[in-house]
Amino acid sequence: MPDSAETLQRTGGRELTRIVYDEKTIAARVAEMGQEIAGAYEPDEPLLVLGLLKGSFIFLSDLVRHIPRPLHVDFIVASSYGSGTTTSGHVNLLYDPSISLENKHIVLVEDIVDSGTTLSRLVPMLEERGPLSLEICTLLHKHIAANLIREPRWVGFDAPHEFLIGYGLDHSEDFRNLPFIGSLKHDS
Repeated sequence: MPDSAETLQRTGGRELTRIVYDEKTIAARVAEMGQEIAGAYEPDEPLLVLGLLKGSFIFLSDLVRHIPRPLHVDFIVASSYGSGTTTSGHVNLLYDPSISLENKHIVLVEDIVDSGTTLSRLVPMLEERGPLSLEICTLLHKHIAANLIREPRWVGFDAPHEFLIGYGLDHSEDFRNLPFIGSLKHDS
């Protein structure tokens, strides 16, 4: 269990159960994933990396720097959490990309796959727009979604069944800036 004063300061005094993935481990895996994605497409094929905000923004920015080929980047904003630690079951689409998805290979970048609610809503909507292909890349996968419409092609880590924060993941908009991924201790 982390006990450093720096960690407590960075988390505003909220305690972590543990650091699940440290900075070096994340960086190494993200670099590998970038190479895997680059190898999956021909260099002349149109590739759009579509980040699911807000959680994916740090992961996506690191990931695209490790994809050594031409690509475009855009974002989509959907929310199913509100201020809680479990999904509400309802997905709100807050920003829809204006860029055409037609005749492009799309890599949808997600921070974490847990309930699968967001992906189950987004994948059919994106497929209706005529991409050449649509694949999912996620940093973390909890493997708990009962009716996941499509499994991610690229997974950074199999995640524990804990509430994770850091490296873009939040709790009520806090903790996204942490350079590691930690398990937030629940208040009793």
